[in-house]
Amino acid sequence: MKECSLLTENIVVEELKSKKMIITTAESCTGGMIASRIVNVPGASAVFKQGYITYCDEAKISILGVKADTLEKYHAVSRETAAQMAEGGARAAGADACIAVTGVAGPDKEDGMPVGLVYIGLFIYDKTYVKEFHFSGSRTEIRNQACEEALKLILEYI
Repeated sequence: MKECSLLTENIVVEELKSKKMIITTAESCTGGMIASRIVNVPGASAVFKQGYITYCDEAKISILGVKADTLEKYHAVSRETAAQMAEGGARAAGADACIAVTGVAGPDKEDGMPVGLVYIGLFIYDKTYVKEFHFSGSRTEIRNQACEEALKLILEYI
């Protein structure tokens, strides 16, 4: 795994450029934060063309192709949903990779899911990886932690 700094997004963009890869984002609880961090980097347009904010189940289904059965059986905040979001985001954007995030940022539990439970999925090199996280703190802190871990996950597998 490559070293991360406070400016992880700079490293992500440079690594993607060096590999001539296009990435997209499929975000739920982070609401576009990952895309925002990527586009903060000058020259990000070489590796990032579009991203998706799919905050509700209907958007996950219609934009990313998440199966309604998956959402019913496993919930929007699940390993299975994160995987389908990542795969569907890459397909929808015609991208080489997609980082996807779904979770409960709080302040309240959601359908019995604890605050801070986040799944981050990554589709890259035709494989899908999903990691489960349990963050703590305020809503903003949980979202920021999820964003940082998503960027680190890209670096881990790129």
